[in-house]
Amino acid sequence: MGALDGRAALVTGGGRGIGRAIALAFAHEGARVGVAARTRSEIEAVAHECGEGAAGIELDVSDPDACRQAVAECERRWGALDVLVNNAGIAAGRKFKDIDDDAWRRTLEVDLTSAFRMTRAALPKMLERRSGSVISIASVAGKVGVAYAVDYTAAKHGLIGLMRALAVEHARSGVTFNCVCPGYVDTPMTQGTAENIVARTGRTREEAVRPLLTPQGRLVTPEEVAAVCVFLASAAARGITGQAVNVDGGAVQS
Repeated sequence: MGALDGRAALVTGGGRGIGRAIALAFAHEGARVGVAARTRSEIEAVAHECGEGAAGIELDVSDPDACRQAVAECERRWGALDVLVNNAGIAAGRKFKDIDDDAWRRTLEVDLTSAFRMTRAALPKMLERRSGSVISIASVAGKVGVAYAVDYTAAKHGLIGLMRALAVEHARSGVTFNCVCPGYVDTPMTQGTAENIVARTGRTREEAVRPLLTPQGRLVTPEEVAAVCVFLASAAARGITGQAVNVDGGAVQS
């Protein structure tokens, strides 16, 4: 028996990195998983890895209609959507003075507004069933300021606030709302951050990665983030809501 047997889950940004790890972990624990992202080849590959019952769902989280349709597809396919994981996100390191209006809007659109839209689409049926879990992948940047990431930091602070407000508003509903806050994770996004540091400073790759390591001297793994999501999506975590759980090797102790 898996911790998520009989449950249906939708993971945005599921084609790679943390999203892929979450989808695979959920499937391993018995969930039927919708793997949602823009790139068809990636989501089909991850859905295949998840095994029977999984589905690839093409989704651009900046499209409000597509967000509604992705949730509706899961409801039609499995009869219910029990777990929503808002994982889609982007990041681009740059100085504050270099963030124009378009860049600001794009970051908040993907990293914050998409979670609002996906949750808005999934929540009514969860409330009807008086059961469900909404998990948003934030960041330790949602708890502290991060230089050269003002737009990303603002979005992640907002994402934690969104989940906390919903947890209070729907405390007796049977639905839980939580964030997981990783430090730097060993994913293509973090590798891109390191490459940006190399290009901007002339440091070696090893020197560029060093400040990204946790106090444990390593990057967080996607599987470590996925394990926390499995727990938060399980019946064992029904008493946990409105929380922002750090997975950062002790970097931010709050």
